[in-house]
Amino acid sequence: MTDAWPQLNYSDWQPTCDTLHAHSQVVGKIAAALAPPEPQLQHAALRLTARGFETLPLPVAGHTAAVSVGLDLRGHEAFAERSDGRRARVALGPNRSVGAVTRQLLESLSSLGADVEIDPAPQEVWWTVPLDQDEEHSTYDTAAVERYFDCATRAALALAAVRAPYRGRATPVNYWWGSFDLAVNLFSGEPAEPPSPDFIMRNAMDSQEIALGWWPGDPRYERAAFYAYAHPAPPGFGQGQLLESEGGWNDALGEYVLDQDSVRAHSDPHAGALEFLRAAFRHACHTCSWEPGLLASVEGNPPPLR
Repeated sequence: MTDAWPQLNYSDWQPTCDTLHAHSQVVGKIAAALAPPEPQLQHAALRLTARGFETLPLPVAGHTAAVSVGLDLRGHEAFAERSDGRRARVALGPNRSVGAVTRQLLESLSSLGADVEIDPAPQEVWWTVPLDQDEEHSTYDTAAVERYFDCATRAALALAAVRAPYRGRATPVNYWWGSFDLAVNLFSGEPAEPPSPDFIMRNAMDSQEIALGWWPGDPRYERAAFYAYAHPAPPGFGQGQLLESEGGWNDALGEYVLDQDSVRAHSDPHAGALEFLRAAFRHACHTCSWEPGLLASVEGNPPPLR
């Protein structure tokens, strides 16, 4: 990893991006099926590690053992590892279909004593073929995946740095496989009305929150970017000016957005990302009338360690 952030545009690697997104949905659905349910669907989120994306340890065999499942984006494999040392590997390339990888991974889990049934319908995407039958998504460019993982790692480190001093309830840096983004959610402690009654919204958005995240782009917005939003957002929330010339409100997305290209151009990209994320949190705290102490904690008062 060099000091310079890589360039990442969705259109440059769309076939591989969509294939990787689909693979991640399989792993996420395994987590959703096996993990004990948590508020805001936290049990279904994946975590970024030094090798890729993984589940937390998932209970199997009558809660006497655990299995972790993930995507190794350096070795380019899906994997399953049981707490007794048994493991399985499934190659993601060259150019293996999502359906083939899904079927082999589920069979491998069964061989480890972790029988699991998932809903194979893809979520929050524009294709509809069930994951275990998907032969269309099969492009896997290892260089593009590694470039993406480099960007995701840098973004996750920025998100973690903003979250670290917060003294309210907060999530870790989550990878959300439905929308293919990394995010931290900071909560005020107050309940909120979900924006809709569907399963995801009524469970994920039933608390007042500020979300800070990053995603690699999609057909709606083809550039990698950081984002920020608040729920519920009061009237005028999108009228703020977070930075002097960057990090503006995007009406179509309903979020504040800072393109990764702007971060790349900063003399210190990590500091540039932090500047946007903290400015977004500051604006949201003020406009949503959060307890001032919560904002102060993100800004290091009191300091996290003494």
